[in-house]
Amino acid sequence: MGTSVGAAGTAQSLRPVLRPAEQPTQAAGQMTVVASALRPKLRPENAVPTPTPVTQVASNPGFERWINSFEGRARAQGIRASTLQAAFRGVQYDPDVIRRDRNQSEFTKTIWEYLDSAASDTRIRNGKAALRKHRRKLDAIEARFGVEKEVVVAVWGLESAYGEYRGKNDIIQSLATLAYDGRRGAFFEEQLIAALKILQNGDTSPRNMTGSWAGAMGHTQFIPTSYLAYAVDFTGDGRRDIWSDDPSDALASTAAYLKRFGWVKGQPWGVEVQLPRGFNYAQASRKITKTPGQWARLGVVDMSGRTVPNYGKASILLPAGGQGAAFMIFKNFSVIERYNTADAYVIGVGHLSDRIKGGPSIKASWPRGDRALTFAERKEMQQRLTRAGFSTQGIDGRIGPKTIEAVRAYQRSQGLVQDGYASLSLLKRLR
Repeated sequence: MGTSVGAAGTAQSLRPVLRPAEQPTQAAGQMTVVASALRPKLRPENAVPTPTPVTQVASNPGFERWINSFEGRARAQGIRASTLQAAFRGVQYDPDVIRRDRNQSEFTKTIWEYLDSAASDTRIRNGKAALRKHRRKLDAIEARFGVEKEVVVAVWGLESAYGEYRGKNDIIQSLATLAYDGRRGAFFEEQLIAALKILQNGDTSPRNMTGSWAGAMGHTQFIPTSYLAYAVDFTGDGRRDIWSDDPSDALASTAAYLKRFGWVKGQPWGVEVQLPRGFNYAQASRKITKTPGQWARLGVVDMSGRTVPNYGKASILLPAGGQGAAFMIFKNFSVIERYNTADAYVIGVGHLSDRIKGGPSIKASWPRGDRALTFAERKEMQQRLTRAGFSTQGIDGRIGPKTIEAVRAYQRSQGLVQDGYASLSLLKRLR
């Protein structure tokens, strides 16, 4: 479970894992999807796992000293010596984890490339099969938590390809390596302490606690702090086992997590809509909410030309600017965002769940002639916008709400469509 990326960050583990729990910080309209551990990470859609490469670990005296100092801090937070001894037995510094962490921000996908995989025919077909296979337990989970089973299955499909790719990294080794490395040391040390508490509680054993290189675990990729706060024992065996081949606890934990953050049963995440000619793109903002009836009076209707049913207040989202699909998004969009704040991820979960339920594909076309901006190009755009008098409030290579507003201000000054879309053509114009 993660967080943070607008329709822009994709092939990433959206933060070394803003898996269930970190606060969302993105707003509307990002367009590319970045491959970083902070962006939506798409699991392979085919159900045939590939051989796991042998993890290369290395002797590192500095790492050994760090573990010795960490043990004191862990003991101060209630971790017993026996837990530490069992957890760190055989653990070594893992340079591959650091390599992955360093290379997160370089690879990008467009929103449509991400969705082509997120809701591919194979992933839809496998999702329907998973729903049939586990319908009884999914019906029980939906009845208990009030979260539609198709949404839970869609999260499962994007996080681990329905359990086929749960990650085989030793979580203690990965988190200790990342905490020692220091780039986000405080965050990863917090996750390491949480992982040790999970072990101390007896939910699993040290070497059975496996997951992604960045610490996300189980069928639906909970980070340790989220697990402690939200995981549930649905089977009643006394353990919250999200690692088991039986996905019951993991799927129920996902439903519990979504419910905890306000899931509204019966409300869609979003609805694809048509915008009228001459639509004021400044209205496409997460800050602007209206009822579907109010949007209809402005000419915003569903793809059949009808007023969208009154599911509550909604915003208009343009993940690829004025040249791509438009969505009317509701509160449940923000709830999925708590799992992973990338717009691409949220749309991916929502659209996959709709397709598993038998809904239609996205009807609007995408600007497929465009390519995603690289990390360096995103930073260059922020620098050029700021120098031109349209401050992005920082140069970090992430197309978040402040950069989108800066793009809109620049577009307004140039007499362009104010859709906030940070495209390659816009960067070329800034140059």
